[in-house]
Amino acid sequence: MTIKKHSITLLGAAALSLSLSACSVFDWLIYKPDIPQGNYMETQQVEKLRVEMTKEQVEYILGRPVLRDSFSDNTWYYVYHYKSGRDASIIHKELILHFDEDKLRRIDGDYELSAEFNTPLDQSRLPQLSGEISDKGDLVPLNPESRPDAKPLIEEKKPQSLNEIKSSE
Repeated sequence: MTIKKHSITLLGAAALSLSLSACSVFDWLIYKPDIPQGNYMETQQVEKLRVEMTKEQVEYILGRPVLRDSFSDNTWYYVYHYKSGRDASIIHKELILHFDEDKLRRIDGDYELSAEFNTPLDQSRLPQLSGEISDKGDLVPLNPESRPDAKPLIEEKKPQSLNEIKSSE
């Protein structure tokens, strides 16, 4: 009789421990969505920033900040927080912009700045394009290459008239 009691007790303890840990055992079966929060920014956006940009120009490039300093509107916070639903990994990035007299002065945070950040926007120039120069000294636009054979890749069938459809039936 004692062996029966021990086996029932052991079975009950096993069932209880399995029921308490069931969520973690079958956790991989449960779908959990990814949770992105805040301002997602590409490095290309951050590389467009230049010293002495106005607040409007910065907001046009990056969008509205998540947080503006309560006591002065001269510090903007762009925060991005991402939690993966599958493995619960977390990505956290910050970009803190400091303005003085409504002009961008300094940037802190987790993003790399471009080499031209310290060059004001009005003094910077577009990258030089390589290409042919016309007789007038203008840059000739590059045209996409055309295929050597002008034959279409897919032959189109002409729509049949009603008379041809009736005669084929």
